[in-house]
Amino acid sequence: MLHGLDRAYERLTELAVAALNEREPERLWPLLAEAVTALCGGETLIYKLDDWSEDKGTLGMSPAAAAALGRLGDESLGVLRSGYPFAHHYAAGLGRAPVTARRLAGRAWPVSETAQVLADGLDLDQVLALPLPGTVAPITGCLVYRSGTDFTDDHVRIAERAQPLLAAVEQQRRLLEQWRRLSATAGEPAESVADCVLTPRELTVLLLLTDALTADAIGRRLGISARTVHKHVENIYRKLGTRDRLGTVLHAQRLGLVPTPGQARPGKGPTAGKTRGQRLRPPCTVADRDEQ
Repeated sequence: MLHGLDRAYERLTELAVAALNEREPERLWPLLAEAVTALCGGETLIYKLDDWSEDKGTLGMSPAAAAALGRLGDESLGVLRSGYPFAHHYAAGLGRAPVTARRLAGRAWPVSETAQVLADGLDLDQVLALPLPGTVAPITGCLVYRSGTDFTDDHVRIAERAQPLLAAVEQQRRLLEQWRRLSATAGEPAESVADCVLTPRELTVLLLLTDALTADAIGRRLGISARTVHKHVENIYRKLGTRDRLGTVLHAQRLGLVPTPGQARPGKGPTAGKTRGQRLRPPCTVADRDEQ
C-alpha cells in the first residue's frame, strides 16, 4: 500500500496547487470534496463551514448526498447533525485527529440511532471524521461516508495528511469572501476581486500587510517561510506599481482590495472568536514548501 500512499500524497500536492490558484471562494470546497472522498476511500462527503447544530448550519455535499438527505425527515436530519459519536469526543478536548465512528464508539456504533439513519436513508455504514486542526467548538470540518467495511489505517493516515490542506483552503476561502464583501461595500462589482492581477495567495499576503505584520509573522500565520513572503511582497509591488509597504497598502485601499482604516473587517469585532473567529495557523502545505 506504500505506493498507493505516495500517489495519494502526490494528489494532495496537486490539490494544494489548484486551490492556491482558485479565485472563486465558492469553488474551493467542492474542488476538495470529490478528491478527498476518493483518497479516503469514501463514497460521499459532507462538510460544514459555520455553526452546526441539530437544526441549522450550512452543509456542503455531493449531489448524490444532497438528493438522499432531501428525502429524510427533520428528525432524521437532526440525528445526523448531532454528530454522534464525534461531537462529544472533540468537544472533550481529545485532539483533532481523524477517527472513524466504528473505532470511536466500538460495538455501540452499529446499533446507534445515527448508524440506523445512515443505513436506512443513505445505505451507508461507516463514517470518518476529518476536523480542521485548530478549530474550536462548534467543530468545523467534514465527514466521509462509505458502505461495507470500516475505513483502513491508510485511509486515516491520508486524512491526517489532508488536514493542513483543508485548513489552509478554509482560511483562503474566508479571505477571498472578505475581499468580495469589501468590494461590494466600496461599490465595486464583486467580479473585481476575481479579475485582480494578484493571485489568491498574493491577496492573502496583501491583507496581512495591512496589519503591519513582519514577514516572519506573516510566514507563521500562513505556514510559509519569510523568504516566500518576501517573494509574494515583491510580486505585489510589481503588479500594483508600488515601491514600499505603506504605498502598497494605501493603493490597495483605494482599489478596494483591503479595508480602509474606518472599515470593519470580518472577524475583528467584539464577537470575534466566539464561534469561528479564531484564525487558523495551519502547518505548511506541500505547495507552500514548493514555493520556498
